[in-house]
Amino acid sequence: MEHFDASLSTYFQALLGPRDPRVKGWFLLDSYIPTLLCSILYLLIVWLGPKYMKNRPPFSCRGILVLYNLGLTLLSLYMFCELVTGVWEGQYNFFCQGTRSGGEADMKIIRVLWWYYFSKLIEFMDTFFFILRKNYHQVTVLHVYHHASMLNIWWFVMNWVPCGHSYFGATLNSFIHVLMYSYYGLSSVPSMRPYLWWKKYITQGQLVQFVLTILQTSCGVIWPCAFPLGWLYFQIGYMISLIALFTNFYIQTYNKKGASRRREHQNGSVTAVNGHTSSFSSLENSVKPRKQRKD
Repeated sequence: MEHFDASLSTYFQALLGPRDPRVKGWFLLDSYIPTLLCSILYLLIVWLGPKYMKNRPPFSCRGILVLYNLGLTLLSLYMFCELVTGVWEGQYNFFCQGTRSGGEADMKIIRVLWWYYFSKLIEFMDTFFFILRKNYHQVTVLHVYHHASMLNIWWFVMNWVPCGHSYFGATLNSFIHVLMYSYYGLSSVPSMRPYLWWKKYITQGQLVQFVLTILQTSCGVIWPCAFPLGWLYFQIGYMISLIALFTNFYIQTYNKKGASRRREHQNGSVTAVNGHTSSFSSLENSVKPRKQRKD
């Protein structure tokens, strides 16, 4: 294993150049193997989990889901606030920011982005909860691709470009995750579900986030600085892949669902709202006509 790790390290440095020495010795960053093994284990659970749960009843997980989503909401809020203040203290340039021009603020950004990287490992639990609850329709290609790729991408980011222009996408994503995990936490409480109306707008916010990240990253290409161009090109390509997948998800989830509901309404069918049918319609259907008395 040590020989394999050394070979990987030599290959990565030949391809990407020397690592950033400021993160040497940090938890999970010296070797790529732990990140790789966690990703392989994640994909195995995605594959084998539904088979294991096939003949078993779904778990509720309600209590732990509330705590889990609250924890990720608070962690995302912490990362967002720390990134914003770090960028302000370092007087980061919006158009292009090198990895060694922010002084002490760079180390603040690096420490926060390590938590951002580690949060991608924690977020594997999103998928595991879906499997335990048998919500397999939520374990989509988009979901698995996004979760598996982010942990690996951020291992490389933390080892080569752990600050500077890397801050922007993580800052926006942390803000979106504050909204997203607070929504999921509230939706774990059944009495709250009828009042949760903003899921659609979270997806819209994610798409806006990807577009803004492309625009900001493109600024570093047009007005380059001491930040490697290869990383900027990669980020633009990755964001384009997410826009394509999220747009498809949005169309499949909301546009087609809206069209289906309109057709049902026109046909006089009962329309479901938040997973519950209209109480008046249900009451009407439950009342059986009485037989006429024959006196």
